[in-house]
Amino acid sequence: MQAKKSFGQHFLKDELIAERIAESLLQANQTGCVLEVGPGMGMLTKYLIAHPEYETFAVEADRDMVEYLAKNYAEFAEKHLIPKDFLDFDAPAFFGERQFCLIGNYPYNISTQILFRLLDWRNQIPEMVGMFQKEVADRIVSKPGSRVYGITSVLAQAYFKTEYLFTVEPGSFIPPPKVVSAVIRLTRKDGFELGCDEKRFKTIVKTAFGQRRKMLRNTLKPFFDNELLMSDPYFEKRPETLGWEEYVALANKI
Repeated sequence: MQAKKSFGQHFLKDELIAERIAESLLQANQTGCVLEVGPGMGMLTKYLIAHPEYETFAVEADRDMVEYLAKNYAEFAEKHLIPKDFLDFDAPAFFGERQFCLIGNYPYNISTQILFRLLDWRNQIPEMVGMFQKEVADRIVSKPGSRVYGITSVLAQAYFKTEYLFTVEPGSFIPPPKVVSAVIRLTRKDGFELGCDEKRFKTIVKTAFGQRRKMLRNTLKPFFDNELLMSDPYFEKRPETLGWEEYVALANKI
């Protein structure tokens, strides 16, 4: 079966890249369970199911791809393929008490939403490996002071150790995308306590980056009294200069 442009997908064709992504999971044999998002034609899937030490499941929304997998990976598809949109899939309910790793060549149009699902489900996901558009991957792993550092950087790094693994060029796909891709790994900080109210923390971060060119003294006015805004040196900074720990400190000042 040939990849069809009508699917709106870019299928990975490079076997070495697929194998390298699969081998980037370090904790799968500890959880005993892996969930692949968007297996497509099974390029990554076949390297995952080659590991008897853990059980792989895959969630796929495209009917044509579900049909292809059912035909070409029949034994796997019968018990482990979930024909559903990932964003409509309640993974914690499906896995119950089980821990599971998340992996995939993530569709570019929902990759940020997948990241936020990871953050919501972090108590059950100790590790995630995924291919993102390079621009998104850079943002997730970037450090304070970077021009691409933003909301996803702060939130992801608060709960996970983030690593940039490798770059994937357009020629590795059929059809080639117009952007470069990158594979990253996020490893949960076990036993981690944020140190402040989580909802307040997220609100502060999102509000601060809502106007990233302005000093925090201006963007965070709704949360602090004027005396503190004018006297505390924190508020002379711009949002991209603060690490997640400093946003925790700000949340605790409210």
